[in-house]
Amino acid sequence: MKRKTVLLGFLLALSMILSYIESILPLSIGIPGVKIGLPNLVVVLLLYLYGGKDAILVNSLRILLTGFLFGNLSSILYAFSGAVFSFCIMLFLYKTKRFSVVGVSVGGGVFHNIGQMLIAVFVVETYAPVFYLPYLLIAGVIAGFLIGIVSARVMPYAERHIRTGKS
Repeated sequence: MKRKTVLLGFLLALSMILSYIESILPLSIGIPGVKIGLPNLVVVLLLYLYGGKDAILVNSLRILLTGFLFGNLSSILYAFSGAVFSFCIMLFLYKTKRFSVVGVSVGGGVFHNIGQMLIAVFVVETYAPVFYLPYLLIAGVIAGFLIGIVSARVMPYAERHIRTGKS
């Protein structure tokens, strides 16, 4: 139990670092809200290695902590909305056993943007942000694909570390 707690703490710290790195990357393609989703790497790994409960716990703590440290209440609201939609679809796709790690990650990337779009429409009280949805969906597919590939490549090493305690 201690070992798992330490590992979850390490992965929380890693996801916070990835979140910070993502926030300072000069990625601007002219579409508001487009990000790579680096912290989702940790979420995908946790989903496959420990299951949904630990993945949602670490992701929720990451959103709260990075929101308070580097963002504001609005960023927390948007991040949670995207995370809830993203995690629900990833958990569903994972449990069907019909999708690869990459497929699960792509689903997460797409639904993250859908969740944030719904909050944006609610917050600004207009459907104007929906104009960006096709671009955000494409960005979600690309980002989810990239995170999925990295997750699939890292997974064997993470599994071996968890099983043996060695890198």
